[in-house]
Amino acid sequence: MTGPNRFTRSFVAEPSHIDELGHVNNTVWVQWIQDMATAHWDAVARPEDRAAFFWVVVRHEIDYRGNVSEGDTVTATTWIEGAAMGAKSLRRVEFADSAGKRLVSASTTWAMLDRATGRLARVRPEVLAPFQ
Repeated sequence: MTGPNRFTRSFVAEPSHIDELGHVNNTVWVQWIQDMATAHWDAVARPEDRAAFFWVVVRHEIDYRGNVSEGDTVTATTWIEGAAMGAKSLRRVEFADSAGKRLVSASTTWAMLDRATGRLARVRPEVLAPFQ
């Protein structure tokens, strides 16, 4: 972690991640974005919130500014941006190469669901507090 509201993790481009252009496929970046969100939630959320809620993607917006090849490492940083909007929350993820150059930026809208009912649940301030 790089601060109270940021979570950082590294990923290595493996042979199965590489597409016909010789770099990490877009579907892998999406998986890494989801992995970052899940890892951050699991690391920071209060136990009672992890037990009561789960998140689903509503929208991804991804900007690709560079590529990585097999064996390259990228460092991802994620954080929650702004206040919740009803049952929705905005998460940012940025990936940088070993020189610190930003390669991929993502903005994902997530919706929180109640585990017991499977229905949307309003994101209360105390749920997001550990992330801000």
